[in-house]
Amino acid sequence: MSTFGAYFRLWRVGWVLVREGVVSALPSEGLPPSVALAKSFVTIFERSKAKHQKRSDRLAQAVERLGPSYVKIGQFLATRPDVVGVEFANDLSQLQDRMAFFPSAAAKANIEGSLGRPIGELYASFGEPIAAASIAQVHPAEIETSQGRKKVAVKIVRPGVRQRFAHDIEAMYLVAHMQERFMPSSRRLRPVEVTKTLEQTTKVEMDLRLEAAALSEIAENTDSDPGFRVPKVDWERTGRDVITMEWIDGTRMSDVEGLRAAGHDLNLLADTLIQSFLRHTLRDGFFHADMHPGNLFVDAGGMIVAVDMGIVGRLGKKERRFLAEILYGFITRDYIRVAEVHFEAGYVPGHHNVESFAQAIRAIGEPIHGQPAETISMGKLLTLLFEVTELFDMATRPELVMLQKTMVVVEGVSRMLNPRFNMWKASEPVVGDWIRNNLGPKRIATDLKDGLKAAVKLAEAVPEIAAKTEKFHHQLLHMSEHGLRFDEETAEAIGKAEARHNRSARIALWVIAFTLLYIAWMLS
Repeated sequence: MSTFGAYFRLWRVGWVLVREGVVSALPSEGLPPSVALAKSFVTIFERSKAKHQKRSDRLAQAVERLGPSYVKIGQFLATRPDVVGVEFANDLSQLQDRMAFFPSAAAKANIEGSLGRPIGELYASFGEPIAAASIAQVHPAEIETSQGRKKVAVKIVRPGVRQRFAHDIEAMYLVAHMQERFMPSSRRLRPVEVTKTLEQTTKVEMDLRLEAAALSEIAENTDSDPGFRVPKVDWERTGRDVITMEWIDGTRMSDVEGLRAAGHDLNLLADTLIQSFLRHTLRDGFFHADMHPGNLFVDAGGMIVAVDMGIVGRLGKKERRFLAEILYGFITRDYIRVAEVHFEAGYVPGHHNVESFAQAIRAIGEPIHGQPAETISMGKLLTLLFEVTELFDMATRPELVMLQKTMVVVEGVSRMLNPRFNMWKASEPVVGDWIRNNLGPKRIATDLKDGLKAAVKLAEAVPEIAAKTEKFHHQLLHMSEHGLRFDEETAEAIGKAEARHNRSARIALWVIAFTLLYIAWMLS
């Protein structure tokens, strides 16, 4: 799409945000005088109804007007309080991913196109949709098995959603580039990198084969875990646009009264949920990153069943070890060690002072130790942590922010089940066991084993490295003798890029001019 199209879509987004009162709800503190003046000026275009609504309601109304892509964008930004602020992240997390159903005929066509077989051959029966979200909708169906008919859930991608998202993400990239250019203080948050992450995670979410693979992987990881499982995938009836999985009969975890009426132990469910999440994170390095209560069921046997694995997170062994050391340092009040780990991991730039950072970490940790464990809010802890890391130029780590946000959500669900939930006590069996196995004597043996594997791989690669080095050496000699030259294709590409840059600048000026004329006409 053209840059002009991105500017137009950005103008539309801005107009909707102004009309729905979202812009006027933004905090004015710290804004430059010119921006604050512009903010107060645009409020004259705000709908009168919006003035009496809460900020979260204004956001929901604006996102609903903008369409399905922006529901997904809003939900993604809800996982990035470091970017939008904790308060706005909380507002965005309340966005309801409930959209209008698309026709069953379109769903059937999507299935047949993806799987290459007629509906009648795939399913014994195929019902009307029961749930619709921004990316896909779900239908109940039945399949023939050797044990008779079996009920399944069929999730189908919304027609045209990929093209719509590809257009809308361009406006996001435009905003990200402008933010990095005109707001130097925001560069540590890597807005362009955040947008790339959004694009990648949404593309993954729109390929249902990858969701099926995530379900399969977590099913293997949790096969022996107590109290937790995920639905089984029917791979024969799964493709890019459709996933068929086991039908879950159970009570949503958001229905606390229903869980109580069914005789489930709510305190046990709260403990099991947080312990399961920590096992997935520390032991497996692979976790469900969208564990809100609507995606969690409890079956008749008291087993927690997690659905909708479109958004997942991964942590490498190194990140898990740093995470455990930071957590252990908070527990033992070893703030110097917590600070050292941040520097060793490269989270905080080396020009800062370790002792000063440890002092800032102490300001977060000490109030925690002064409270009853059941009253400690992970959300409040994260708010303090974001403020401190900003002071020390800590660059955004998307995988850690996603983990932190998911932990807040899981903690919230556990407290919903048990208002006196003690997260630290519930976490200790899992965290303690992992720390003993990975930060004690076993760590040395594991490191030696990993080091030996790396040495063997390096030895195997030595001939190839030598050949590439020799080739590079000859290329350098050739350049030193004949100079650096571009081929015709490269020179032509550079010329086209320069022409596009100049054309984009001219288009931007015309857009600004037309916008000013439109505002003048509205005021006349």
